[in-house]
Amino acid sequence: MEFWLISVPLDKISCQSVEKLKRVAAKTGLSTSSRVHIPELKVGTLDVLLGLSDDLSRLDSITEGVMRQTSQCLAEVMDEFSGKLLESLLAGGEHRTLQKDQQSPLKSYFQTVQVDLATYVTRFQWDRAKYPTAQPLKTLADVISKQVSQVDTELKSRRASYSHLKASIQSYERKTEGSLQTRLLTNIVKKEDLVLNSEYLTTLIVLVPRTAYALWQKTYESMSKFVVPRSSRKLAEDSEAGVFTVTLFRNVIAEFKANAKKHKFTVREYNLEEAEKQKQEMGQLALDKKELCRTFVCWLKVNFSETFVAWIHIKVLRTFVESVLRYGLPVSFQAILLQPGKKNVKHLKQQLNSLFKHLDPAATSTKPEMGMDIPDGGAGQQEYYSYICYPIKINLVDPS
Repeated sequence: MEFWLISVPLDKISCQSVEKLKRVAAKTGLSTSSRVHIPELKVGTLDVLLGLSDDLSRLDSITEGVMRQTSQCLAEVMDEFSGKLLESLLAGGEHRTLQKDQQSPLKSYFQTVQVDLATYVTRFQWDRAKYPTAQPLKTLADVISKQVSQVDTELKSRRASYSHLKASIQSYERKTEGSLQTRLLTNIVKKEDLVLNSEYLTTLIVLVPRTAYALWQKTYESMSKFVVPRSSRKLAEDSEAGVFTVTLFRNVIAEFKANAKKHKFTVREYNLEEAEKQKQEMGQLALDKKELCRTFVCWLKVNFSETFVAWIHIKVLRTFVESVLRYGLPVSFQAILLQPGKKNVKHLKQQLNSLFKHLDPAATSTKPEMGMDIPDGGAGQQEYYSYICYPIKINLVDPS
C-alpha cells in the first residue's frame, strides 16, 4: 500500500491543474486524492530551513527504519505467542479486538493494522499536543528525533532480553529432543517408574537397541545376582533403541553395568532430584517467556504506533520545509495525498509531470538517469520532479 504526499503552489495554473487531476483520477480510477491540512508553522531563516531539509531527510530514513524493525519484531514475537488472537493496533492509539476468522491471527492482525494506518494517513491531523506549532521547526525535529532514539534504544534492550530467554529455552529443548542415546530423560522417566527411599533396592535406566529387545528380556535377570525378576519395563523408544527400567540391589550395580556393557546395553545415569530441578527450571522459563511475550507485545504495539505517527509528522514537516524553499514566501502551497491504483503508478506519474511541468520545465525534460536526486526517507533516492513528492509506503511484514 502506497501513498504520495505532494505539494504544489497556490498559483492559478497549479490550482487548475489540481482540479483537472481530480477529475481525471475520478473518471479513470487513476488514484484517490484528499487534501492534507498542514498547520501554520514557524518558518525561521533560510539557513535554518536549508539545514533542516537535510536533517529531516536523515530523520525520515532513521524513523522508517526503527518503525520497520519494530514491525518485524512484533511479527516474530506474536508468532511465538501461542497463536492467541491479539488486539490490533491503531495509529491513533485506539484498540479493538480481532474477530476469529479463517486466517492466522498474525496475518489478520497485520492486515487490520495496515488498514488502520492507511486510515490515519488519509485523515491526518497535526498533533498539537505532542508537537506544538508555536515551537521552531528545529525544536519539533529534535523532539521527534529524541522520541525515535529512545524507542530504538529500548527496542534493542528488550529484543536482547527476549532473545536471551528464547535461546535458553531452545537450548533446553534441544537437550530433550533427538536420539535417546544423548537426550535428557527428564520427560521420559517419571517418579513412579523408580524404586525410591529403599535402603537396598534401586532402579537403573538402560538403553537397549531395538534389534536386541528379545536378548534383553532373556538376559537382564541373570546379569548379576539380586536382580528383581520381571522388573523391567519399557518407557520409550525411537527408531534406534528403547529405554527400559530394571530394579536390583544396590550392591550389584557395578556387576550389572559390566555385564550389560558386554551385550551393548547402555546404563544411562539418572538423578531424580536433578531431573525435578530441571523440570522446575523449564517451567519457570516457560512462565517467564509467556510474561515477557505479553509485555513485549504490548510495548511493541504502542511504540510501533507512536513511531508511525512520528514518521507521518516528519513527512509533513519535510513537505512544509521543501515547499517554502521551493515556492518561496509568503507560505502559499497546498498539500495533497494521492493513493495510486496498483496498475496506475506509471500513468499517474506521467499525468503529474504533464500537469505541473510549468513549475520547473527542466525537471520533466531531463532524462531520469541524468536528473537531480533528492533523498527519499529510507528507500534510497528518488527522482527530482517539478512538484514536491514524498512517498509513504505502508508495506508491513508479510506473515504469510
